[in-house]
Amino acid sequence: MISKKMAKALNDQLKNELFSSYLYLSMSSWATSKGLKGFANWFYVQAKEEMVHALKFYNYILDQGEIAELQEIPKPEKEFKNPVNVFEEVLKHEKFITKSIYNLVDLALEERDHATNAFLQWFVSEQVEEEASVNEILDQLKLTKSDGNGIFMIDKELATRTFVLPAGVTV
Repeated sequence: MISKKMAKALNDQLKNELFSSYLYLSMSSWATSKGLKGFANWFYVQAKEEMVHALKFYNYILDQGEIAELQEIPKPEKEFKNPVNVFEEVLKHEKFITKSIYNLVDLALEERDHATNAFLQWFVSEQVEEEASVNEILDQLKLTKSDGNGIFMIDKELATRTFVLPAGVTV
């Protein structure tokens, strides 16, 4: 059983994760419209991952005997200047998600809610991977200085990304 305060915070994070999926779908659409099919694939796979994250929160809230409240999701941005700009936005968003996960961990520790703290540790590790992956792509993009050949090579690499359901996760 979790506190009402924790239930509200987890429901807020559920909304954040759903927005993340929505945002990455928007980015995928943008990339497709620019002929960047590999970038579009990367964002589409990311959207699926974020939906899995949302479902993990959804199921945890239900498992704790609370109601998963589906909140209004803001409309995501749909226009970006270029590949560097879109990945700068991705990094900014992932840092926001990391901070919100850390705030949840702080609340769980404050409330001595060991079950929720244990649940959240998967997300703490996941966010380290998320930010490192985005930083790597962003560094590569900055090296290209918007050179068409470099963008083309990165696009081809991003096209190889596939969605893999994390072990132990059911949707």
